[in-house]
Parts: sequence; C-alpha cells; structure tokens
Amino acid sequence: MNMQALIDALRETDAVRFGEFELSHGGTSDYYVDKYVFETDPDALALIAEAFAERVGETKLAGVALGAVPLAAVTSVETGNPYVIVRKQAKEYGTGNQIEGSLADGEEVVVLEDIATTGQSAIDAVEALREAGATVDRVLVVVDREEGARENLAEHDIELDALVTASELLADDA
Repeated sequence: MNMQALIDALRETDAVRFGEFELSHGGTSDYYVDKYVFETDPDALALIAEAFAERVGETKLAGVALGAVPLAAVTSVETGNPYVIVRKQAKEYGTGNQIEGSLADGEEVVVLEDIATTGQSAIDAVEALREAGATVDRVLVVVDREEGARENLAEHDIELDALVTASELLADDA
C-alpha cells in the first residue's frame, strides 16, 4: 500500500480541515480530521481497507461504534476476517450486549479505529474486549494525531499502529 496515496485521498476528500475545533476529549485544535468524510468516500475507504488488510493477518477484527464500524466492515470484506462491534456501553434493550458478534474466549482480536488523539476510546474498547475474554494487544488507526494516544495505550499494554500520523498528513511536502 502506498501511504502517499492514502494521504492524498484523505486530503482530496477534504477530510482535513483548518480552523478552531473542539475535540471529543474536550481540547481544541487548529485542524480537524473528519472521519465521516473519509469513511463515506469509497476510494478513501478502499485504500484504508487495503492498508489495514496488509497489517491484520488472520486476526479477528473489532470496530469501535460508531466511527470504526465501516472500517471493520470493509477490512473484513477485504480479508475475509470476521469482526465484532464494540459499543461504548452495553445497550439497555434486547440482548444488552456491549460486544456485538461472535467472540470466543481467548480469541485474538485487533481493534480498528479511525482517529487516535488520547486513545481513550480505544482503551475502553480493548478493556471491554478483554473483559469478554478476548486477547487484545494492538490497535490499528487511520490517523494518529500524536497527542498522547501511543503512550496512553502503552500504559495498558497495547501497541498503537497508525497508517498515517498527523505530522505526515499535515506536512507541506506530503
């Protein structure tokens, strides 16, 4: 996978915007990477699926609801690997599940995420999967904003693997 092609696709979809933005963790930033823009663009989504497929092997996938579910779905189609969906909290109706899909005790899972800032949503997903009996030690993310996610995940024995870093995405010569 040509990472420059992915960077170009993220830029061409106008997923990278400049201004003043509030981030999900409450901080602010002078740029924003809009996951819903690149996740709804078939060309960008195909490039992400191809790049993730090169890194997941035969491991079960997990997508964090809502943003990473399209990533898990297209990567599942690309690889033939099954996936589960991790809700932010157990639903209060029906089955009451936090993890949707089939998950065997001890099964190795890799979490797919869209954007990593502090990494907290990925940590929460990994903890939910671990509580459900899965073995999880890696999170694959489209963009690492390089704002502490790698270090925060490491504190939970989780490796962060990013397709693109903010430095690469925002570089003038990229």
